[in-house]
Amino acid sequence: MNLRCLSCQRTYPQDTYRWRCECGGVFELEGTPGFAQDKIKTDDISLWRYRAMLPVNYEEGIISLGEGLTPLVETQVYGTNIHCKLEFLAPTGSFKDRGTAVLINVLKRMGVKRVVEDSSGNAGASLAAYAARSGIEAEIYVPAYASPNKLAQIAVYGAKLVKVEGPRERASQAAQEAAAQGAYYASHYYNPFTLEGLKTIAYEIWEQLGGRAPDNLVLPVGHGTLLLGDYRGFNDLLSVGLIEKLPRLFAVQAEPCAPLYEAYQRELDDAFPIEKNETVAEGISIAQPVRGRQILAAVRETGGTVLAVSDEETLRARDELARRGLYVEPTSAVAIAALPQLRDLIKDEELTVVPLTGSGLKS
Repeated sequence: MNLRCLSCQRTYPQDTYRWRCECGGVFELEGTPGFAQDKIKTDDISLWRYRAMLPVNYEEGIISLGEGLTPLVETQVYGTNIHCKLEFLAPTGSFKDRGTAVLINVLKRMGVKRVVEDSSGNAGASLAAYAARSGIEAEIYVPAYASPNKLAQIAVYGAKLVKVEGPRERASQAAQEAAAQGAYYASHYYNPFTLEGLKTIAYEIWEQLGGRAPDNLVLPVGHGTLLLGDYRGFNDLLSVGLIEKLPRLFAVQAEPCAPLYEAYQRELDDAFPIEKNETVAEGISIAQPVRGRQILAAVRETGGTVLAVSDEETLRARDELARRGLYVEPTSAVAIAALPQLRDLIKDEELTVVPLTGSGLKS
């Protein structure tokens, strides 16, 4: 397996410390195994049941906290029947654990001793936990405004927490500067190994639905790693004939910070930097997603769309969901808040899955 730049097509060995191409492009992992139904380890009740399909295909020494195989629960919100994938039940309380688990195993095999990351909370907490589990030193750069609960979670795992004043992008810059001093930049959005872990959500949904894909997936999107992971996972299933078509992908953003929505409305191929405002959905408050072109292409290919919801709608949706026993953070609730906008697009007989990405205890 190699890393390939999506912009200039240059390749790098998978154990490079580079976090993007010299031309500035993002990496894709090429040469991945693909899906093989007969290689599912059915006695493993974690995402490692799919280890033969991942870039960590070895039997002994897997670093794990039991991530994956989250429940799929049916409910109805705003008159729409949905299946909620309870990703907030992951070990650190968010879907990020899937990508981090794969990444940290790759890094351990590479002999990495120190990692840095920038995060508004969930990705940082996930990396801090798995770094602690693996014995790797972690330094997490966070926006100073991030949820105190999330910052406390990062710190309790023993990671060095560095608060950065100003917008989210300044934390990214600080982490990248730290990486230039010799640490590995374990970015959850630049690093393609995280996407390999996230595609296991699609595999699980397929298994839990009895060997079929949903008609629709409604997801909160900031950097879009969850959407791209699902897209790749279902493409793996499609390529071996286990599903007939890809689910429609509905990407949901917060109105105060919605670069993908703006780009989609203007029929652009990529997102452009925007002037963002504060939002309760801090986990998707990203002014310029680095994989915007891929996200927009995936949405269009599947016949989906990009939506935006207000903070008021988000908080109302969070409460609606909580009254059904499912308590999530506002970032997760944006997907639920978009359901009224989808009434004319989603038919009653269609099967719709909404991943609930982060625990309400984090906010």
